[in-house]
Amino acid sequence: MAISKTSAKGLVETKDIDLEFGGAARALQQNLVKEFYREDSDQPVVYLFVGGNPAEIFQALGFRIYMPEITALTTAIRHQSLQYILKAESIGYGLDVCGYVKTDIGLTHLSGGQTDFGNIPKPDLLVCNFSGCSVYYKWWESLAEFYKVPLIMLDVPYQRHDNPQKEDLEYITAQIHDMLAQIEKLFGKTLDMNKLKEVLAYSRKAEEGWARSFKVCENKPSPTDAYFESIFYMFPINALRGTKEAADFYELYNKELDERIKYGIGPVEEETFRYVMEGVPPYPGYRQFWDMFRNWGAVSVAATYPKVGGMFDFEGLLHDPSKPFESIAKYSLYSYCNLSWEHRRETIKNYLHDFDADALVIHGIKSCRSFTAGQGDLRDYTINELGIPALYVESDHQDPRYWAEAQIRNRVDAFFEALKMNKT
Repeated sequence: MAISKTSAKGLVETKDIDLEFGGAARALQQNLVKEFYREDSDQPVVYLFVGGNPAEIFQALGFRIYMPEITALTTAIRHQSLQYILKAESIGYGLDVCGYVKTDIGLTHLSGGQTDFGNIPKPDLLVCNFSGCSVYYKWWESLAEFYKVPLIMLDVPYQRHDNPQKEDLEYITAQIHDMLAQIEKLFGKTLDMNKLKEVLAYSRKAEEGWARSFKVCENKPSPTDAYFESIFYMFPINALRGTKEAADFYELYNKELDERIKYGIGPVEEETFRYVMEGVPPYPGYRQFWDMFRNWGAVSVAATYPKVGGMFDFEGLLHDPSKPFESIAKYSLYSYCNLSWEHRRETIKNYLHDFDADALVIHGIKSCRSFTAGQGDLRDYTINELGIPALYVESDHQDPRYWAEAQIRNRVDAFFEALKMNKT
């Protein structure tokens, strides 16, 4: 059987195997991103946040959906974020303000939204689906002031229990109906329930495929890296959820994963360590960070961040065309950053067990308190109560000034050297 290896681009290569789907999902993902930013239409543009948003409603209403978080991470991974961060800081945004905010303000408001991967459209409507992060509503208030466009707030209660409360679902559903009334008044658009159910069916199909792509990491070797590789494949489930393109993408991706499982192909030449990853990636040093783990034959078999747009691997959280508003409301409550820390700890505990992981790795973000607050306690809990090794490192998801490659590499190497010694 052929031995798999990792290419310079971080993708799987093989020898002596004629793969029908090798690299197909990555190629399609890149094309979807290009087409998304090249699109030019006369549709009204709505800005949403990634986690817990009512995207299906806006797909059905005929809006073009845009999420500044996605463009910010695209900018950072292309090593272009610092220039925009500095522009935002020049008008008063502080060093500790979320990097996503500063990249977005610097790129769109202060630089006209011109990028080498496409022109960023200005919003006609801002919908703040507040879920887990208090920065959201201040960010959207700033954009409303800059662009002089309507701002609608959707207040999502912080999740206090494992199961959503009936009152919380009713509260969100009532706000959705109020939002629809405002949109009809502002844009003359009325929601077609048949169209909404069609969109929700596409969402559900995509979510089923996305959830399955995580489940197959129980295999040994894992056919994919559930953190570094999966982050490439987040784009359709977040930016294109509710479309046929997203549903078809995850069908193709799972065909590729099945082929990898068939031939025992994994993301590294030899899987030596299996770990769970918590935290937002350091996009300015993404490739270097990934290499630190690949060099040790370490594969992330479960991760939290790729599910920031939806915990679709949780039972009962897929969108349901037969319960449109209820399922949208329930989904909103289960944005990852909206989960209680008790729920987040239990989720990671289950991942460590279910995927037979050797360790937990946590990447803290300097400018993202909603994701990072509590991660120190999580490390202590994992080590002291679960008896599982855990590593904590920190940089930033946007700002390369906080990316200290040598120091992080030393910590990663020391951690896996200790794991290696304990294994032998």
